[in-house]
Amino acid sequence: MLTFEQKQTIIESFSELTKKEISLKRLNYHLMDSLYEKTIVVEKLHPNGNGFVFVGDLLSYEEEANDKGLVNIRDYNEQQLREIIEDSIQYLSEEEEQEPIEEIWQSREGVQLKLAFEQRSWNVYHGENLEEAFGTHDAAKEYLLEEGFRKKK
Repeated sequence: MLTFEQKQTIIESFSELTKKEISLKRLNYHLMDSLYEKTIVVEKLHPNGNGFVFVGDLLSYEEEANDKGLVNIRDYNEQQLREIIEDSIQYLSEEEEQEPIEEIWQSREGVQLKLAFEQRSWNVYHGENLEEAFGTHDAAKEYLLEEGFRKKK
């Protein structure tokens, strides 16, 4: 396991990150040029070596990431730490170019909701109003099915 100081040195080798001290001697590292509201790449790096890196919904980290899109880096080696930070920076720096995806879902009562993929999230709309947002299509689909909606063909 890398020490706090070793992790700090590796993280600070990424010139695009800005260090911000937070409580309990912990550090956050922000990507100020993030294209998204989320700017924290490394979160709560603690002197005991614990900390998290934001990976959002990147599929290569889906087994490790918690529901907030954070991966614990406590036991990461140098190569793993560099790779995950590079992936996070890339994730927050690139706009996803994808054809818009929209689906119409309908209840038995005839109420229609629109499920749309926008800026890396699946959003459920009732008319123009955002009802819910999900990180994956499966999570959105599960929600709609539980609420009694079926995909309109």
